[in-house]
Amino acid sequence: MKKIYKIDMDCANCANKMQEAAKKTEGVKDAVVNFMTLKMSVEFEDGCEPKEVMQRVVKNCKKVEDDCEIYI
Repeated sequence: MKKIYKIDMDCANCANKMQEAAKKTEGVKDAVVNFMTLKMSVEFEDGCEPKEVMQRVVKNCKKVEDDCEIYI
């Protein structure tokens, strides 16, 4: 399953950091952050609950970029 989320961040470098953090999150098959559109596309592993996984994604992204926002 793939979902797209609206995000808020300051720069393209922040987007790269968030993308890498999201990709390393358990339950995420793939993630792409687009700084120009301020969107994050997340593909979830089979059998995972997207809301639970996204809570972990937000937590991991906040570790690398504390002022980012992901609207879930």
